[in-house]
Order: sequence, then C-alpha cells, then structure tokens
Amino acid sequence: MTIAAAILEDLEVELKMTRRMLAAVPDDHAAWTPHSKSMPLGKLAMHIAVLPAFITICLTTPDFNFAKQGSPEPVFQSREGLLALFDKNAEGARSSLAKATDEDLAHLWTLSAGERVITESPRSLVLLHMCLGHMIHHRAQLGVYLRLLDLPVPGVYGPSADDKGPQAG
Repeated sequence: MTIAAAILEDLEVELKMTRRMLAAVPDDHAAWTPHSKSMPLGKLAMHIAVLPAFITICLTTPDFNFAKQGSPEPVFQSREGLLALFDKNAEGARSSLAKATDEDLAHLWTLSAGERVITESPRSLVLLHMCLGHMIHHRAQLGVYLRLLDLPVPGVYGPSADDKGPQAG
C-alpha cells in the first residue's frame, strides 16, 4: 500500500465524521460564540468546510503563502451551503490524494505567512498534521459549541450522549 493510499483511507473516515458534525450546524446560530476570543459558530463551520481544499493545495502547489495567495473566507449562509462547500472540497481532496505518488508526498512543502514560515515539511506530514489534524481539532471544537448550545452532538469515534448509533468508519 502506498503512503497516499493509507492517508486516503484515513481521510475517508475523517471526512465522513466531519460531514456528520457539519450536518448538525443549525442555520440560526451562525453569529453565536462561546467567548469573545472564539470564532463565531458559522465562521468555524465554514473554516472546517474549507480545510479539505488545503489537501488539494498542498498536493498541487510547491508552497502556499497566506500573504500572497490569501485564504478563502466564505461566509456561512445555510447548512445546505456549508455541506455543499464541504462536499466539493472533500471530493477535490480525495481526487488529488488518489493521484499522489509516494514521491509526491516526500517533497518538501512550505506554508508561510509573509516572511514567517509556518511549516516546511514533507507533504505527507503536512497532510497529516496541518490538514487532517487541523480538521479534527476544529471538528472537536464544533462539538463543544453544539454542546454549549444544548444541541445534539453527533457521535464521532463512538457514541455521544445524543447519538447512540454506529459511528466511526
């Protein structure tokens, strides 16, 4: 099995669980925030929906500089729009990763903001840490937001207090 195939298997599991969490985002709480230093719910959800696009960016560019290329900042309009954006970005990520070779994943890739280098690592590590790990982190954050709003939290790696059905995979 290639490295890309192994990462793609993990990606499929994480995308499925992430979509389940995004599907729980209500249309009417986009501006809600648990703390003045926290992102509003709608912005957090859109950030999660955009993250799979960074897998495609990582695999199709030699580097990315936020100061030069900017960062997509779509605005939450509805759960339907959120899920459509996530599905589009997830499909792009799957497609890009399916085409990647182990050699592609060994290439150094740089993420920076102006002159500040955030990471310069092999693409395989960028995919695991900056893309998948980042998505998982914010997905968990979204679960806390839902709980604080007293909304049902979908199960992810196992059942939640609200969702007793089968979860992972």
